[in-house]
Amino acid sequence: MDEKDWLALKILFEEKHITRAAERLYVSQPALTYRLKNLENEFGTSLFFKIKGGIEFTSEGLHLVDYSNEMLNKLQETKDDMLNMKNEVRGTLRIGVSSNFAQYKLPKILKKFSLEYPYVQFNVNTGWSTDIINLLVSSRVQVGILRGNYDWPGVKSLLTRERLCLISKREIEMDQLSKLPFINYKTDSSLKNLINDWWQDRFSEPPLVTMETDRQETCKEMVKNDLGVSILPEICLQPSDNLYKYELSYKNGEPVFRNTWLMYNEDFLNLSTVRNFIAFLNENSK
Repeated sequence: MDEKDWLALKILFEEKHITRAAERLYVSQPALTYRLKNLENEFGTSLFFKIKGGIEFTSEGLHLVDYSNEMLNKLQETKDDMLNMKNEVRGTLRIGVSSNFAQYKLPKILKKFSLEYPYVQFNVNTGWSTDIINLLVSSRVQVGILRGNYDWPGVKSLLTRERLCLISKREIEMDQLSKLPFINYKTDSSLKNLINDWWQDRFSEPPLVTMETDRQETCKEMVKNDLGVSILPEICLQPSDNLYKYELSYKNGEPVFRNTWLMYNEDFLNLSTVRNFIAFLNENSK
């Protein structure tokens, strides 16, 4: 087996479909099928079987996928170490970033960092914080930027915090909030819990949910068209939205904050790319 075999198994496992895997690998379907057949001949066993709409891996195939992922990680670490031996800050920085931070903060940070360190390349994965913590645990990323509180055995430091805000197209009375149409959106459990905790602290009845949306930006557009109110982290809000914004506090006056955390394994500080990025991030994320 070599790097191309490892990558082929990794992508095939993610797609569970030979045609889609071939497209991601930029090879023809017959070429990928030929490579997989050679692997099966080499190990003398079937690696997968066809089902309606795709494939499923056998136990032997799953074992080989785990091996491939391990070898790809080791290869990337070796490349990083080799590049780190030079005086220049050079190499690929693997980052996992919560979607909101990636959308509203990360582009300017990466642009500024790349101007200072032009030989660093970026491999960025974005998603909900639950996805990012899994990437950290598996060492598929070197640095994680997550929103909400998650347990992490490595280094964890508070990067930023912002207020949670009620938004509305028109001015409202907060004590009448439970009677107003409320717009929900899909998000991670930590933000859901934060909103629910605040609501239960302030009201005895649940919100009057009249709409469910797929994401925060869709929700905000609905509010901008006066279809209801919602609660969003301040990072999502811009002056050009022209919305009324009410910063939330608990009954005792304590502000409701949404925290963003920087997480990484201390061993990765041996890489100059990671070490310089973390220092840069702490100085420029505010």
